[in-house]
Amino acid sequence: MIQVTVKRNDQYIQSIELSGHAESGPYGYDLVCAGVSAVSIGAVNAVMELSDVDLKVEQGKEGGYLLVTVPEMLHNKEMEKAQLLFEGMLISLKSFENDYGNFIRIQDK
Repeated sequence: MIQVTVKRNDQYIQSIELSGHAESGPYGYDLVCAGVSAVSIGAVNAVMELSDVDLKVEQGKEGGYLLVTVPEMLHNKEMEKAQLLFEGMLISLKSFENDYGNFIRIQDK
């Protein structure tokens, strides 16, 4: 199962951690894992490309792990942009959880 843990400081996202594998299909054909990976990596890439926010990103060598930490800084226009992109990512991940709840769980703290 994929575990998604979102940590917030007030309403702002401080970190997003994804771990595990969905195991909803054979290796290489797991559509839940592929979809979650695409949404997550796409959001991280969008934040890095479209804002000046310097993210700290850690990935597992064989997949199955992603930790994105948002730096603590004044909440300026660039941070607002990053937060909006990450909130969009969470909306997409929640749709996976709604449709494939046996394979993904989201904790939003």
